[in-house]
Amino acid sequence: MAKVTYITSESVTSGHPDKICDQISDAILDELLTQDPNSRVAVETVAKNALILCAGEVRTEGYADVQRIARRVLKEIGYTNPAYGIDSTDAAVLVAINDQSADIAQGVDEAEDHEQGAGDQGMMYGFACTETPELMPFPITIAHKLTKRLEQVRKEKIIPGLGPDGKSQVSVRYIDGKVDKITAVVISQQHAESVDLEDLRAAIKTHVIEYVCKEHLAPDVKLHINATGRFVIGGPEGDAGLTGRKIVVDTYGGVGRVGGGCFSGKDPSKVDRSGAYAARWVAKNIVAAEFAEKCEVQISYSIGVAQPTSINIDTFGTATVDEETLTQAVLQVFNLTPKGIIRELNLLRPIYQKTASGGHFGRDDVPWEETSKVLALTAAISK
Repeated sequence: MAKVTYITSESVTSGHPDKICDQISDAILDELLTQDPNSRVAVETVAKNALILCAGEVRTEGYADVQRIARRVLKEIGYTNPAYGIDSTDAAVLVAINDQSADIAQGVDEAEDHEQGAGDQGMMYGFACTETPELMPFPITIAHKLTKRLEQVRKEKIIPGLGPDGKSQVSVRYIDGKVDKITAVVISQQHAESVDLEDLRAAIKTHVIEYVCKEHLAPDVKLHINATGRFVIGGPEGDAGLTGRKIVVDTYGGVGRVGGGCFSGKDPSKVDRSGAYAARWVAKNIVAAEFAEKCEVQISYSIGVAQPTSINIDTFGTATVDEETLTQAVLQVFNLTPKGIIRELNLLRPIYQKTASGGHFGRDDVPWEETSKVLALTAAISK
């Protein structure tokens, strides 16, 4: 008898309050890395009503005009009308950013007798599978495509009267572990007061849901579009935003595990970010090399220590080689020290704001998605 399971993932648009904060934090990071690639940055943002608060610690030779950056990000997202919860022109932007702790710096910085250590303790996960061309889980891939399409129809006015805030959710039926059909789609999209609800639902069904995933929809698919009947009050007026509160959206949609640390606002000396990118890089290359159909990589670190404290590879019974052999090959091919990750992935550059919306993985514009280690892995395993 076939085994039937269901997996649900969600995504949010760039105008979601938490994503506003992620983007502002990463925009500050990008600005400082542009001026000083060795900047140490740990900045978080809070958004509520017409208030933006940026707080954290930095060490840099550069300078970031935080108020200007925050207003620019709000404008880029589309918050140019106070009716949608915040306005880029008159939002209040408060700054509480001070120097990085010297106690942290002495363990992280490279010295003659000390290799660059991890910026914090913790465990990071990477995941890859063969469900999509991106080697990502199918549910989160579709959820991201839906929110990307919501942004497109808003910005191009394919559907008029939409605000920047929005969410998607996708439920997928699996049969014997293989993707079958989408059984439910949930869309919540901010709109102007004047928009007719039934017209909006019909437009979203046609121009978003069917546009993105018609061939995957089950005949009896459940569609819930603005199920409360009204979504006028949105953005930071409807819900407070905070950096790092969408780590499942940022990663694998609940399929692959997450370590708990967020990414945005952190320079790559923080292994919460660079370690998670490296773990995805490893997992994706393993799957791309056809050594497994599904792979999860866990790496752990101690603050101030360069070498990982552990690495574990789980292929869920899909490996074509012994997992211990696979682990040893990974250790030969990948340098998983903070310095090694930063160097190999060229992370000391302003590439981070774009990752703060639409997920950090399954993209085609970031180095940790490259599969350039496939040949080296194959050679190491063949020895």
